[in-house]
Amino acid sequence: METLSEATKGPVRSLARSLEQRLLSVVAIVTAVVLVVLFYYPVATVFADAVLDDGAFTLEPLTAILTSEFYLVDIIWFTAKQAFYSTLASLALGLPAAWLFARFEFPGRDTLRSLTILPFVMPSIMVAIGFVATFGRNGTLNRALAVVGVPPVELLFTLEAIIVAHAFYNAPLVARVVTAAWESVDARAVETARSLGANPRRAFRDVVFPQLLPAIGIGATLTFIFTFASFPIVLALGGFQLATIEVFVFAKVRDLAYAEAASLAVVETVISLGLTAVYLGYEANQRAAGGTASPLPRQSVLPSRWTPKSTLRTAGIAVYTLVVGLVFVVPIASMILASVTGADGGLTLDHYAFLAERQATGATYQVRPLPAIWNSLLFAAGTLLVAVPMGVTMAVLTTRRYRGRTLIDVLAMAPFAVSGIVVGLGLLRGLVFGVDVFGTTIRVTGALAIVAAHSVSAYPFVTRNVAPLFSRLDGRLVESARSLGATRTRALLDVELPLVWTGVVAGAAFAVAISIGEFDSTIILAEGAGRYTMPVAVERFLGRRLGPATAMGCILLLVTSVSFLVVDRFGGRWGEL
Repeated sequence: METLSEATKGPVRSLARSLEQRLLSVVAIVTAVVLVVLFYYPVATVFADAVLDDGAFTLEPLTAILTSEFYLVDIIWFTAKQAFYSTLASLALGLPAAWLFARFEFPGRDTLRSLTILPFVMPSIMVAIGFVATFGRNGTLNRALAVVGVPPVELLFTLEAIIVAHAFYNAPLVARVVTAAWESVDARAVETARSLGANPRRAFRDVVFPQLLPAIGIGATLTFIFTFASFPIVLALGGFQLATIEVFVFAKVRDLAYAEAASLAVVETVISLGLTAVYLGYEANQRAAGGTASPLPRQSVLPSRWTPKSTLRTAGIAVYTLVVGLVFVVPIASMILASVTGADGGLTLDHYAFLAERQATGATYQVRPLPAIWNSLLFAAGTLLVAVPMGVTMAVLTTRRYRGRTLIDVLAMAPFAVSGIVVGLGLLRGLVFGVDVFGTTIRVTGALAIVAAHSVSAYPFVTRNVAPLFSRLDGRLVESARSLGATRTRALLDVELPLVWTGVVAGAAFAVAISIGEFDSTIILAEGAGRYTMPVAVERFLGRRLGPATAMGCILLLVTSVSFLVVDRFGGRWGEL
């Protein structure tokens, strides 16, 4: 028996080693299948709805969209216009912040820089509710104006409100990207230019600015992509009077006009994918350029000697700080204040009491806070289980050297460019309504459909957190492990993953935050299904009463703050997009 046992151990070990050698390939194939099922098939369904009528090919819906003055001017052109203005506003607010972070030392600098990650973990519906609490008829701004005897102003449902809210959301992104580029400028190149007779302004123009330009392009392109596909902010602050493509697609889905919705979604997706390709090209060039060991020295915000120039600079920084406070601090503070302010202006907990009462006595068809919180956490857990393995696998695949890697990178990052509305519409029309496979109808509904949509939105952020760490690992570590007999999979598990675990943790926190704050696809897939999440609950309360909406928004703020703390702790300065 002992001899037989020893005889069987050899084949078992051989089989185990064979499976281990192929495990990475199997995981990659499974990830590709999941991506096809959860993303490419739903998006293809949207494209099919735009060009198929009862199974027959037609371009009539797309032609009707592209030849209609209403769609071209009032919807598509307005979407591009607001995105362009929002990008300019984000650059105007973000570039001075990058200058401050890169060139100056001041108390709280590291904390403020950490806050530039907020656009990726802060739900956009929460930003919208903060601006409603600020600029509404009874908002913080009009209350302040009433104190000094100034008549109230109406800023809600205006293009200006949308632009400022988008700047709130995207200026930190611009600051984060450009700061990283500014800190990689080689101080020796600037010193060389100065030694050749260039004044500080000329040295900046000829040496520093050309190195910042790609990062500015990345920040501007990302901002345009995000604001072009913005949904909750436009819906809350602009409504259907200032409808973008996203808002109009949502309206058409509610009206069951799927052909028109799909045609508009196709136009938006084509534009977004084109811009994402530009972004990936910019990013590749920036990554190839690398960093430097000799960054420019930083100076104190308060000058050691006051001169007209230093005084003007300090005054400018003070004015900018005031503007930043108004744009970034006031909306969140207004939301918190509105949640504890009654109709008479006094402090109250009535809005939180309303949520408690709704939870205790609300009907099943009404929005109640605890199911919203539970659903959000449940979907986040499901997203974590799907998005993290997908994201890590894609990080491995996109950092290896092989033919076609660029194509894999583009295909893997495509969900980054496709809006949640499009993914939600595709899942609704495809997996939720049912797919016939060999005569059997397969449906994915309820929580599974929402987790699928969230996972598609979240895994690219996992990839972008983990991939930079993989690319920086010393290849000799893997070679040493392989020379000692480890398979490629074993080297990945035992050597590489332990060295990039902080990126995995940060990516997981991103996945949770994105799932909890996701609104676009959720509002399509959760309607009438009792699967509403906290952002959907905020939007539904907002349509009726501001107080409960802000109270629910504060609960959402508390939950997402945990994700921010994890990202800030483990993400480090390399956690860039």
